[in-house]
Amino acid sequence: MLDISFKNEHKPEQGTVLISDPFLNEDYFRRSVIMLCEHTSEGSFGFVLNNFLDIDLHEIDSKFPNINARISVGGPVETESLFFFHTFEVNIPGSIPIRKGLYLGGNFDLIKEQLKDPKNHDQIRFFLGYSGWGKDQLNSEMNENAWLVAKNINNSEVMDTIGDEHWKAFLQKQGGRFKPMSDFPINPQLN
Repeated sequence: MLDISFKNEHKPEQGTVLISDPFLNEDYFRRSVIMLCEHTSEGSFGFVLNNFLDIDLHEIDSKFPNINARISVGGPVETESLFFFHTFEVNIPGSIPIRKGLYLGGNFDLIKEQLKDPKNHDQIRFFLGYSGWGKDQLNSEMNENAWLVAKNINNSEVMDTIGDEHWKAFLQKQGGRFKPMSDFPINPQLN
């Protein structure tokens, strides 16, 4: 019999990726992949990587160069606010390191300057809103096996806005019992 539980080998921490349980019965986070940017005793926050909008960044803020940037809904908190990850090697003041080579935020004017060069377009990723957990909330969800912690997701995969199968691909990448889980239907009763 296939073990379908998310017993975690890793603990959530800044810079890890959370993959939702295939049967998570929560509409907003069903089949979500989240880059965890902070996890402390006081709370946690991150950004959903696989919930895309059908609008371009330029449509939200006309001051940005038209770079055909696909925007994600990072979560249900502060959905009117624009956030971004970047992988620029130049120093962007105000950037918060999430893990080696991946940063959150920074000086908006310098970011816009970097985007004038087309070869930099794939080094930035935008989100409206973020996902947040209060004190001990994420730990409680981890104890309920609602999330799998993945450490083997690289920055280029985090920055990818082309594909739409992040949840399936990231779960398959965990190997073992997780690979067949990636093919489970959303509602097994309809199978």
